[in-house]
Amino acid sequence: MELKSIMNVFLSFGVAFAVSYLLTPYVIRLAHKVGAIDVPKDDRRVHKKPVPRLGGIGIFVGFIVASFMFVDMSPLHMSIIAGSFIIVGIGIIDDIKPVSPKVKFSAQILAAFVVMYFGVRIEWLTNPFDKVDGMMYLGMFGIPLTLLWIVGATNTINLIDGLDGLAAGVSAIAALALTLVAVINNQSTEVVLLVALAGGALGFLPYNFNPAKVFMGDTGSLFLGFILAVISIEGVMKSATALAVAIPILAMGFPIFDTTFAIIRRAANGKSIVEADKGHLHHRLLSKGLSQKQTVLALYGISIMLGVSAVAICEVSTMEAVGVLSVVMMAIYYGMIKLRLLSLDDELE
Repeated sequence: MELKSIMNVFLSFGVAFAVSYLLTPYVIRLAHKVGAIDVPKDDRRVHKKPVPRLGGIGIFVGFIVASFMFVDMSPLHMSIIAGSFIIVGIGIIDDIKPVSPKVKFSAQILAAFVVMYFGVRIEWLTNPFDKVDGMMYLGMFGIPLTLLWIVGATNTINLIDGLDGLAAGVSAIAALALTLVAVINNQSTEVVLLVALAGGALGFLPYNFNPAKVFMGDTGSLFLGFILAVISIEGVMKSATALAVAIPILAMGFPIFDTTFAIIRRAANGKSIVEADKGHLHHRLLSKGLSQKQTVLALYGISIMLGVSAVAICEVSTMEAVGVLSVVMMAIYYGMIKLRLLSLDDELE
């Protein structure tokens, strides 16, 4: 990367961090004025006192300001901004007065189609069995796959947002892991966008770490998931790296695997897959006697290890990448069995 690009990276992070950090106290006041307050109504909630939501506004504004300052906006990048406004808009509405899952999913699908129209699409997958070019063209099948990835990944961050500082920290770790991958692939624009996202999340974290003064709400969690999903397509998945599709899955590994286990757990036990339970990984760790801070730090550690694995498979052969993935999957399987992540919480009592 050129010196100017490197400077833009650091400035993008700094601006996003500063805007998020300075704006969040005003967002807290706004949340109180509009009644965007999270009041615990059941024992599934870890916090016991009302906490204002809408904290994601600070993350979003920090990202937007840094993006316009340090990225040459093409129609594609403007579509990402437009899509993020749709996501944040429905998040703000839901944080003030909850809307139905159908309305939220409809908004997410609309945001996904906006970016897909301007070229954000999974068109190729690595085919390790093809010794000629190693790539498989998806054609029209890329459209539903792209939609599934964007909407699915958008919701994974939302579903892990159950402890103070968890979603913000994990998202920042995922963004920084994908940043390293983008640096390796010389994708300077994606680097700037990812560090802006990380900066915004980390600028918010001092107010959100236990004990939280504010929650990011759906405004923040859906936005973080959406941007990570879209930039991973535009950056990592369009690289020629061996098993490129596995890189964002590993970088966002904790929320993706935790959400996958939740869906399997609920479906296997005859529950709706959107019905909340106390079977998430952070609930399991809390039940083992860890404090909120210890649980969050442990999950940061898991996220860092998965992020390191994502970066590692960028510069290795296909067989070595398969080896790394095999080790990771065995570790995940062991954790799943040890913590009984496919069992409902009432079966553990």
